[in-house]
Amino acid sequence: MNQFVLLTGCFYGALAIILGAFAAHSLKNKTTPKLLKSFETGVKYQMYHALLLLYMGKNFHYDSPYETYASQGIVLGTFLFSFSIYGLVLSATKQRTIKILGPITPIGGLFLLAGWVLMACHYLSV
Repeated sequence: MNQFVLLTGCFYGALAIILGAFAAHSLKNKTTPKLLKSFETGVKYQMYHALLLLYMGKNFHYDSPYETYASQGIVLGTFLFSFSIYGLVLSATKQRTIKILGPITPIGGLFLLAGWVLMACHYLSV
């Protein structure tokens, strides 16, 4: 589990750099300031949680369900939250908004919240 969490953190971090550069250099000329800000929110949350995954991968021993479920919540939540925002923004830029992605963003946020709460439960149980 540690290696998966560490590699996912590295992947999310590297991808956040790429997508942030894409937004700054290419997307800003093709979309509205409001959509660009949404895209940047996805990038920021992705980077924050990439760093959290690196922390979890280095410091958790995965000998309690709290650690495992917290990490899984962060991995899944980051994917659902950030990538649904990217899809919404990119599809809106092409005037073909994929509306099904709208409800996925808050579901991702709930998984992120659950990951943080489960991490707190882990620390309360040690």
